Amino acid sequence: MHSIAITFWEKLLQWDRHLFETINSGCANPFFDAVMPFLRNSLHWAPLYLFLLVFVLQNFKLRGLWWVIFFLVTVALTDMTGNYAFKQVFQRDRPCRDIEMYEHVRLVLKECGGGYSFVSNHAANHFGMAVFFFITFRHRFRVWAWAGIAWAALIAFAQVYIGVHFPLDVIAGALLGTAFGIATGTFFNKRFGFAIFEHQPVA
Repeated sequence: MHSIAITFWEKLLQWDRHLFETINSGCANPFFDAVMPFLRNSLHWAPLYLFLLVFVLQNFKLRGLWWVIFFLVTVALTDMTGNYAFKQVFQRDRPCRDIEMYEHVRLVLKECGGGYSFVSNHAANHFGMAVFFFITFRHRFRVWAWAGIAWAALIAFAQVYIGVHFPLDVIAGALLGTAFGIATGTFFNKRFGFAIFEHQPVA
């Protein structure tokens, strides 16, 4: 049983490295080289985050304040869990620092980045935000709620494309963020939910 587990893990890592090279090198093109570094930079999305928080506070008052608190708690939980329960435990090197991989990495950024690779906190944080938004606003902003999931997936893809994370890092990060987003979003809906959304859906 132990040997089977080892073999499965080795196969999984082989698949992970192969998929990384497919995305990092096989999908390489000048457009992605220009766009992906921009997409994965959280500072570029700061105006969107600020607009969202102000919009909720202005329109939903006290419930909006609770929404903002739960939104920030979701990000804090995904970030701390990703760092302390995964990165510091597994201590997996980034592709651009992995002695078996770095020669095969096409690093789009000038620097590899610090910290460990598993899980991707970018993926965890953005999926946490996107899923929390989806759970709490899906009855009102149907299209935009799904767009948030697509946005998080694109940022996760960018992490692999630029060469700083393996696919398993972003998949695990996405699952972690999704779990927290569902948990905090569901709790918010039960305690403070925007009931008006049930009666005024927007396509």
